[in-house]
Amino acid sequence: MKKSKTRIFVKKTISSNLIIYIKDKQHHFLKNVLRVQINDVISIFDGITGEWHTKILSINKDNTVLQVIQNIKKITISSDIWLIFSPIKQHRMNIAIQKATELGVSNIIPCITEYTNMRTINIKSLYDNAIEAAEQSERLDIPKIQEQIDLKSLLTEWPEDRKLIYCDEKISNGKEIISTLLPLKDENYKWGVLVGPEGGFSDTEKELITKKKYVIPVSLGDRPLRSDTAITVSLFCINKLLDK
Repeated sequence: MKKSKTRIFVKKTISSNLIIYIKDKQHHFLKNVLRVQINDVISIFDGITGEWHTKILSINKDNTVLQVIQNIKKITISSDIWLIFSPIKQHRMNIAIQKATELGVSNIIPCITEYTNMRTINIKSLYDNAIEAAEQSERLDIPKIQEQIDLKSLLTEWPEDRKLIYCDEKISNGKEIISTLLPLKDENYKWGVLVGPEGGFSDTEKELITKKKYVIPVSLGDRPLRSDTAITVSLFCINKLLDK
């Protein structure tokens, strides 16, 4: 069999011999960017049944038609890590979503705080970025992206069996992230990561956060980090230290 030209996500449960019509941006990518040909092999995944090989049956003006050939990878579930972040400028938020997806986050929750600058976000745009990141990183599922929520509501509704790692370089009682998490490596905890806005959290918010028993305050170092950088660093550390 030919080598796959690329891999794409489809919003449809895949099964053997299924005929799939690829449209819009994905069709443009296949037809005009990759310049695929009839009988070329394309890998597809749906976040449910794993990854499949397909062959191209036809390339039309408005769609590319694929036929499913065989399953090549069974579905594997990514790490059960939740990311909670304060929305930032769109292009940097896109980077944050891409890195969170690549690092295996399962649930992404935009959180509005006192110092949040971006209070209106495009969930569809974020989801599209997550899909692209999953396609490129060979991830088999797509993280959920929730509607935005305010910090107080988030903390009130937070499941108490899930630890929340609170990242803020300005907190006085936060230990360095690696030394804090290393002793917890073998504990069977569920995890969430909270990264604030560029200006950090207000004093009232800090008090509200640190009062919660499930919160673990950590520092990412003495230097202030941009939110997208803090997200990448914290998730990388958690993945490495808690990987069993």
